[in-house]
Amino acid sequence: MTPRSLASPTDPGPDPALDRAVWRAWLAIEPPETFRAEIVEGRIEMWRIGTPPAHALTANRLRDRLASHLGEGPWAAYMAMHVIGGHQAWAPDVFVAPDELAGHVGRDGAGVAASAVALVAEVVAPGRAGLGRDRSRKLRAYARAGIAVYVIVDDYDGHGTVSVLTGPVAGEERYAAEVRVPYGTPATVPEGPAKGFAIGEDVTGPGRAAG
Repeated sequence: MTPRSLASPTDPGPDPALDRAVWRAWLAIEPPETFRAEIVEGRIEMWRIGTPPAHALTANRLRDRLASHLGEGPWAAYMAMHVIGGHQAWAPDVFVAPDELAGHVGRDGAGVAASAVALVAEVVAPGRAGLGRDRSRKLRAYARAGIAVYVIVDDYDGHGTVSVLTGPVAGEERYAAEVRVPYGTPATVPEGPAKGFAIGEDVTGPGRAAG
């Protein structure tokens, strides 16, 4: 399947001073208990955790199945932690990184360095902001950071789809390959420590009939 065209918006380029200022502001934020704050493409975004509940349940199932697939090896499945790339801070629903994180801590001790992350996964959040963040802004950010595999579980794409994107092209802020399948058809991770892991109905629920 050909990857969808998700070109970056036109802008004058990075501003290191602004990135540092946003980073300091993010470090100072103390989100309410039910919220999470990220820096995505140079902007602080805050969103409520576990809304709707089905979102959290899907993310939990994905993390549990992924952890079982990884077993007792050198890699682990994480959630509720930030991934740090430069002055950006993302909070994927699930990600895969070394089981031993010593030496892989992000800038200023915040989260896990993106260079250590082999896979990120997002369960798409509802609403215009959530859709744009997970389908577009984070896709560009993760590709730019060189994260090898991006999994998107999307309740809002038709009757539900799972996408597995691989081959980050950092300079073009895109992934070279994408496989997108409907709920009910397993989507398999083709490479990395999670190679062979299939995202199927045990994560997404059954396929949905049109109507």
